Amino acid sequence: MADSSPPSPRLWTSTPIHGSRLAGASALNSRILAAFHRLGEQDFSRRTHFIGGRFENLYLERQRMPELEVVLGHAESCARAILKLGRQPLRLGFWFNAQGPGQETSLHTHEEDDELLSGVYYVDVPKHSGKLVLIDGQLTTRIMPKAGHFLFFPPRLPHRVEVNRGTQQRLSIGFNIGPGERVD
Repeated sequence: MADSSPPSPRLWTSTPIHGSRLAGASALNSRILAAFHRLGEQDFSRRTHFIGGRFENLYLERQRMPELEVVLGHAESCARAILKLGRQPLRLGFWFNAQGPGQETSLHTHEEDDELLSGVYYVDVPKHSGKLVLIDGQLTTRIMPKAGHFLFFPPRLPHRVEVNRGTQQRLSIGFNIGPGERVD
């Protein structure tokens, strides 16, 4: 994956948002999507944030889907660059967000614990499946996600995802990165 882009800052709000893309994402995303659709409810270690008739966060043990290693490895690499960290141990927690037609993700932040950075990786983004909405004080910014791309932002930044007005499910992987050992 040598062609993956390093994180680059964008000033879409008064808070810097970093973006990166993953080389070879199309083939990898197809494998992740296929593996995700083979999962049953019993495969998730936990599900949280039951809002609007669905669990917004679906947690999976890292070893259950080896296809994730490239995505999570790139997320950790980007986090080290963004946070200017050397070899300091990092904890990376992740979850899936499967947003079907008519569903949205509620406004929230990720500052529950000691997170240093939050982010999202887009696996499948069908047409009309909703923009990421960032709220920075009085400024609201809408970002059209793209499959194979990452966005990184401070955990304190309020954000949500618009209603999926398409006909297909949208799939993304959210993550929080903090000090300490990795978590699955």
